[in-house]
Amino acid sequence: MGILSSIKDKLFGTKTTAATTATPAKVATSATTAAAAAKAAAVTPAAAVDVEAVIDGIVKAKGVRSNWRVSIVDLLNALDLPSSLAARKELAKDLNYTGTDPDGSAEKNTWLIKAVLKNLAENGGKISKDLLK
Repeated sequence: MGILSSIKDKLFGTKTTAATTATPAKVATSATTAAAAAKAAAVTPAAAVDVEAVIDGIVKAKGVRSNWRVSIVDLLNALDLPSSLAARKELAKDLNYTGTDPDGSAEKNTWLIKAVLKNLAENGGKISKDLLK
């Protein structure tokens, strides 16, 4: 499991979905029965997770100061994930970083935090627009 997956698991919870295929015992013959079956099979989308509130809560519970909104290292530390250069290299790979900044550079770390927040927003996270700029 990559660092990005670990971040999502910490914030959204681990998804445990069973891959099952339901086979009806008999084919529905009426429109009402078919509509009821379709409604029952519909997947309800999960409510958006307020990422900022979750991380702020974690930081507050730990009683530490954190600048996680702009620091990838602080974000990883807040989530009890490795923040080493190797971990950040892996995260950059997960996010398809194509820049030329050297490993551990401020520019690359800034790109990482923005890319993580954008990815979280794209995957159901509620994040203020200020952080997505």
